[in-house]
Amino acid sequence: MKTLNISAVSYLNTYPFVYGIQQSGYLQDYHLYLEVPSMCAERLKSGEADIALVPVGALPDFRNYYFISDYCLGAVKKVITVLLLSHKPLEKIKKVYLDFDSRTSAKLVQILARSFWKIEPVFERLKPGQAEDDTEREAMVAIGDKTFVMREKYPYSYDLADEWIRFTGMPFVFAVWVSLKPMPIEVVGQLNKALQYGIKNIDGTLDYFRSKLPENADCRKYLTQNISYTFDKAKKEGLNLFLSYL
Repeated sequence: MKTLNISAVSYLNTYPFVYGIQQSGYLQDYHLYLEVPSMCAERLKSGEADIALVPVGALPDFRNYYFISDYCLGAVKKVITVLLLSHKPLEKIKKVYLDFDSRTSAKLVQILARSFWKIEPVFERLKPGQAEDDTEREAMVAIGDKTFVMREKYPYSYDLADEWIRFTGMPFVFAVWVSLKPMPIEVVGQLNKALQYGIKNIDGTLDYFRSKLPENADCRKYLTQNISYTFDKAKKEGLNLFLSYL
């Protein structure tokens, strides 16, 4: 097989995956792109990537796709890095700005607003980099490593994974490993072994990425307690429910 092009998220939550891909030795001939979640889907769509860690909010954009891993980015309780940050309580929010970096959280917050919180704010999508530039906006959905700092600047913070679980009783899946055509069995096997290697070696992951770890974060606790990596039956059911809302 030609060089395997892989697109993955550049956030702390994906570091165990990246560590496994780069350090386990299970994958040999590959090229790894690291980018914000919204770009992973675009890389797969354009054909630049054979495999991508795709935000689930982008899945309806693809006519056909294949889940190719036993692992995902999911949550069974608070995820702490996908937040609605606000200067007002929920019932008083009139406008919500949406982080450019993620389409999934943008769609999730709109589902929660309409079906769970019963509020009708106006939603406006931000441009790249704007989410962390101005923390005076009335309310904002923010994702990723920047939230470790940003959440301290708002009096109200709503964890979108926790809100989804309260709403549905199901886990939430943020991103899944996807290809647009069937992958050779040996490639799928190698990828799964590499991802598992990273998940089982969190200390090695943190040491490997020491210089890139976000400040003000208990990174080990986050990776072992807030992110749930197994793409199991409950998460698949939660994902199907989310997709049905879309």
